[in-house]
Amino acid sequence: MQAFVDAVATELERPRLLLKQVVDHLASHRSVSRDALGEFFSRELEALEDYEIDLMFSAQFTPTLTEQAAFSELLDRQTLPTAEWPALVRLLTARPAMARLVTEDGEPHALRLREVSIERFVTRLNLDVRLPDPLAKLLSSLPPAEDRALLKALARRSIWSKEPRRAVLFRYLLAATSEDFYRREDLLALLKLMETYQPKDAADLIARIPHWQEVIKNEILSAASPKLFFAARVQELHGGGRDQRHQDSSVISVKQRELEFLGRLQSVLTA
Repeated sequence: MQAFVDAVATELERPRLLLKQVVDHLASHRSVSRDALGEFFSRELEALEDYEIDLMFSAQFTPTLTEQAAFSELLDRQTLPTAEWPALVRLLTARPAMARLVTEDGEPHALRLREVSIERFVTRLNLDVRLPDPLAKLLSSLPPAEDRALLKALARRSIWSKEPRRAVLFRYLLAATSEDFYRREDLLALLKLMETYQPKDAADLIARIPHWQEVIKNEILSAASPKLFFAARVQELHGGGRDQRHQDSSVISVKQRELEFLGRLQSVLTA
């Protein structure tokens, strides 16, 4: 247990930038300006109820994939059953765990973390997930070595808990053992795709890909072709028949990468 207490405390107590979502929440719900954040944290935070704290800091203390990756090495050695999570939360609360939130002026603010924020963080770390041996072995051999902790955290996400979905990840990881094929951004895109649409298995995913490809192609065409003018006078202001508006190249580039990823995914799953 102590190994988990120390690991979680280390991650919670590292300096972290105060997220825009938190700043916006404080501005809209409590009329706290940017230059008054420090005073609010030191004078008013303790008076708030737990549900108010959780609402305010939910984004700040929901672990990202990168934060989950910080626990990959520990979880390779041992996991922590869900029944022991409440005890872990209590130990961290009693420690007490201190957050160090850095505002945009570079000023750090030390805050005693409430149990509700610690619980949010702990319960989303997937500390109970032991990777199946074939998957763990595959992840330990993927190039490059510096991505392996992140990919193990990705593989511990709950979307892969059922074998038919995990098979999708395994098949894509097998293809990614080739250095020519491996793309970190592809695996992140696969995770996002699976968590967003939750296909039940590879066959379900394959069946959906053509529709997604068609949607993206239409989005590329739309970004490449300026919208029609609603009035002749407006068209004249833009050069008449010589429309001088630019294509949205940034959108086209993003959508083109999405389309290429779907093509690679389709190829792997239908091989």
